Amino acid sequence: MIHVLAAAATAVRAAGEQQMPSVLAVPVDELVVGIIAFLVVFGVLGKLALPGIKKTLAERTESIEGGLAAADVAQAEAQQLLDEYKAALASAREEAAAIRTQAQADRAAIIEEARSEARTAAAAVTAAAEAQLAADRSQATSALTRQVGEIAVDLASKVVGQSLTDDARVRATVDAFIADLEGQAAR
Repeated sequence: MIHVLAAAATAVRAAGEQQMPSVLAVPVDELVVGIIAFLVVFGVLGKLALPGIKKTLAERTESIEGGLAAADVAQAEAQQLLDEYKAALASAREEAAAIRTQAQADRAAIIEEARSEARTAAAAVTAAAEAQLAADRSQATSALTRQVGEIAVDLASKVVGQSLTDDARVRATVDAFIADLEGQAAR
């Protein structure tokens, strides 16, 4: 087997010594034909396809620029609407604050009015009660004065032994006595 390998290596060496063409070497005739074919294809594409490509690119550029312009307009409109919204919101907040302030002032006025009415009603009730109390006091005083006078006349009648109820002079004396008692009680 070693002999076989050695023979194969010798055969490869003998074949390598014969001239092999280079893989990197390009034949000149093929190079010239390739360049001419490239220029023909490039020229045909330049005449037929290039104007369509340029037109499509121009349309696309115009479409993009139009879209950008429309977007700028829409953005400006949106900004204007936002500014109007913010102004309306600020106005609504100011109006709400004014309404709140007015409501608080109205509430304070209503409370003060109710207090004033309550004070007036309480003063009227107090005055009526004091007037009734004064009338009751006056009535009680006159009733007591009459009773004291009757008791004094009865006592004087018993002391004297005669009836003193018909005499006007006795009544004047009793009234003077009662007035003197009231004067002493007032001091």
